[in-house]
Order: sequence, then C-alpha cells, then structure tokens
Amino acid sequence: MSDRAEMRGPVTRRRRTTISGSGAVGIKQANGSKCHDAAERPPQYPAKGKPEEAARQATDNGKAGRQTAVSAQQQLTNSPRKQRSAVEDISDKLSCHVLQESLLSSASGYSNYRGILNWCVVMLVLSNARLFLENIIKYGILVDPIQVVSLFLKDPYSWPAACLIIVSNVFILAALYTERRLAVGTISETTGLILHVFNLVSMLIFPSATVLSLTSMTPVGGVFSLGIYTVLFLKLYSYQDTNRWCREIRQAKAKRLTRSYSCPSVAQSNGSAVHTHVSYPGNLTHRDMYYFVFAPTLCYQLNFPRSPRIRKRFLMRRLFEMLFFMQLLVGLIQQWMVPTIQNSMKPFQEMDFSRMVERLLKLAVPNHLIWLIFFYWFFHSSMNFVAELLQFGDREFYKDWWNSETVTYFWANWNIPVHKWCLRHFYKPMLRKGINKFLAQTAVFLVSAFFHEYLVSVPLKMFRLWAFMGMMAQVPLAWFVGRFLNGNYGNAAVWISLIIGQPVAVLMYVHDYYVIHYGSTT
Repeated sequence: MSDRAEMRGPVTRRRRTTISGSGAVGIKQANGSKCHDAAERPPQYPAKGKPEEAARQATDNGKAGRQTAVSAQQQLTNSPRKQRSAVEDISDKLSCHVLQESLLSSASGYSNYRGILNWCVVMLVLSNARLFLENIIKYGILVDPIQVVSLFLKDPYSWPAACLIIVSNVFILAALYTERRLAVGTISETTGLILHVFNLVSMLIFPSATVLSLTSMTPVGGVFSLGIYTVLFLKLYSYQDTNRWCREIRQAKAKRLTRSYSCPSVAQSNGSAVHTHVSYPGNLTHRDMYYFVFAPTLCYQLNFPRSPRIRKRFLMRRLFEMLFFMQLLVGLIQQWMVPTIQNSMKPFQEMDFSRMVERLLKLAVPNHLIWLIFFYWFFHSSMNFVAELLQFGDREFYKDWWNSETVTYFWANWNIPVHKWCLRHFYKPMLRKGINKFLAQTAVFLVSAFFHEYLVSVPLKMFRLWAFMGMMAQVPLAWFVGRFLNGNYGNAAVWISLIIGQPVAVLMYVHDYYVIHYGSTT
C-alpha cells in the first residue's frame, strides 16, 4: 500500500501542478524529459570491442591532417602569383593606352584585308545581279545557241574558215622540208633564209586575202582562222630560228671536235613514261613538228619538259571548265553586250558626249567581265587541257599580272607564251645588235600593235587603226605610270586602262562597222 501511495503521490502532484499552473508544468516536463533521455542514452565511452573502427577513424584523421598541410603549402606558393595578378589587374585598371597606329594606316604593318576583299566580292555580285536582273526585265531572254553557229557559218555547206585552217598544213610542211634540206646541206643558208621568209610572209598574206575576198567568211570565222595563222607564224619563226642556232653550234663544235654535235638518240626515263632525248638533226620529223604545232607554246626547243603521266581527273576538270565558260561567254555576249552596243549607236551618231560617256561606262562592266572569263578560259582551262593531253611540262602560261604596278609588268606577265617569244626572238637579238632598251621595247609594242590590228581590221574588212593606236598608246602610258605612279596608284592605273580602254576600242570598231553595213538602211 505504501508503494502504491508513493507511486500515486507523484501522479496526483503532477496533476495538481497541471491544474494549478502551466509554467511549473512546463519546467517539470522539461526536467523529466532530460532525465528520461539521460536514462535511455548510453554513455559515450570508446568501444572496447571494435578495434577496426578505431583504426579507421585514426587513418581518416591522419589524411585530413595531411590535406590540410598540403593546402596550406599551396596557399603559400600561390600567394606570390595571386599578388602579381592583383598588381597587374590594378595596373590595367590604371592605364589602358599604349603607343600604336591605326590598322588602316600604312605604318601599322597590317595586311590582312580578307574581310574587305570578301565584302568587295559580295558587293560586286550584288551589283552585277541587279544589272543582270534589269537586263532580263528590259530585254527578256536573248540567249540563242543556234545563233552562235550562224556566226561561223552563213551557208551550212560552206566552211571557209575550216578549209583555211586545213590549208595551213602546207606552210607547216614547207618549213619542215626546208629545214631538212638545210640540215643535210642540199641548199645554202641564204637560200634557206629566202624560203623561210617567203613561207612566213605567205602565211600572213594568203589568209588575209582569202578572208577579204570571200563573202561567205563571217567576222568571227575570220578572227578564228587568222588567229590560228598568227600562232603558226610565230611558231614557225621560232622553229627556223632554233634550228639555225643548232646548225651554228654544230658547225662550231665540228671545228673543234672530230665527231659531230649530232649524237644518237638516248632513252631517258621521265616518271612512268620514257621519252627520247633528241639531238639535231634528229628532231626534224613529222612527229616532232606536229607536237610543237599543238603544244601550248610559241618557242621551239628540241626537248620539251614532259610530265610523267596524264592525270585524268585534272583533264576532265579542265574540259568541264572549257565547256562551261564557253557557254557563259556566249550567253553574256548575247544577253548583255549586244543590247548595250546597239543602244550606244545613237549617242555616237548624234555626238552626244554625256550619253557617250554613260554608254561607255555601262559597256565597261560586261566587257571587262567577259575579258576576265576569257582569260581564265583560254590561259588556264584550255591551255592546261592541251598541256595535260600532250604531257607538256611547262605550265607557266601567266603570272600575277593582277598585281601589276606598271604597264610593262602587265604586258610581260599576262601572256607568258607571247612574252617568251618576244624576249627570245625579238627583244634580246635587238639588244645584242646594240639597240637601246627603250627602242627595243617600242619595237616590241609596234609588232604587237600590228598583229592586234591585223586580227581585227581584216575580219571586219575595214581599216581604222583603232587597235594599232591603242597598243602604241601603251608606250607613253607605261612611261607615265612608271615615272609618276607607284605601288597601289600604279596598280589602279593599270586596272583603269584595262577597264576603260577596251570598251573604247570595241565601241569604235562596232560604230564604224554599223555605219558601213547598216547606215544606209537607217
């Protein structure tokens, strides 16, 4: 009973406290809960029965200590770097200017203008696209492939230009047989020189007389056939000149040596193909002659550099370019050039100077674009195609004429085959005879002016000398640009002469041709 009373006593007291006041109850409940937790929670002593856990805790404490030591050492080593970076940041904040030039100044040495070049290309494409769209809206589609055939043929059964080109084999064989007679000594050097001169002069007179006399010969066919004869004229001149030098060398060696300069043919390996090394007079064969006739060069030599093999992919790419750019040239001429030239006739007849200048500038853009496309089509695509087909090794048909700072540099680098011929067979022989450089250069321009006029006036069957005067005007222009303009200014002068000069000559000839053939009808 006493135990129950003792147990019942605290309960009644706890109840009384809860009824009498809430504060005392909260304190007693808190104390009771603390005591209860203390009674339930075990004492925090080291576990004697678990040595593995104690060892693990010791190793973890050791690792933490080592990491703390390493981090402290890294902080000590990185502190100078942080200090230096902080000093640099402060110095950058204090000073942001250095001694330097603007990029567009010449003193800056900056040369990467690729973005500006791309911008120029984009602007050029957009402006030409606008002009082309305006042309389409105004004139419609004028491209007619059938009309191209009529430029070469008036009568489908009459092919005067093709027949004239076939006849050129007579002059080729005449030069070959003359050289054979000279090699064996059947004819003298004087007789051979007379025969060569007669053959070369006939090559210029015969086709021009044929073009002028035949009414069925169109201007385009006449230009094509006369161009072939002009190339053959330069080739055969080089052929006789080179063989004459070989005879002179053979005679000079025959005086000093017991054996002749002419040695037997020796086979030499050149890549995968084997070509024979030819010596004079072993080169005087039909095979050698016609290889030179078709080779993309005007200068003859006994042994041309040969490529080891024919690259079929390269050949097909050049063929595709030839066909594509030929169609593009024809389309641009029919769609863009012809309407502009036709609309330019009235201002020239009325001598309206402002309209003439406007038409000239309007014609300059398509004319120059066509000239650039023709350059790539002929000097890169066509000549590389022929060279690859014949395994002709020397592919330097042009140099960087677009960087020309003088007129003479342009004429020396835009047409390398003609430049090599002029240098080898005309310019240097004149210098050896004691003629000064200026007169020799003037003579070269004179010969070039003659052939330019020959290729334009004869097919058009009228003689106005516009091309001749345009070429001879290059002499004072070359002197002026070389003396007063340098660098970019000289390059700009060369480009202006190309862009403006050619349309002037084109309009002059077209105007005169139009007046002669269609003036009475209008």
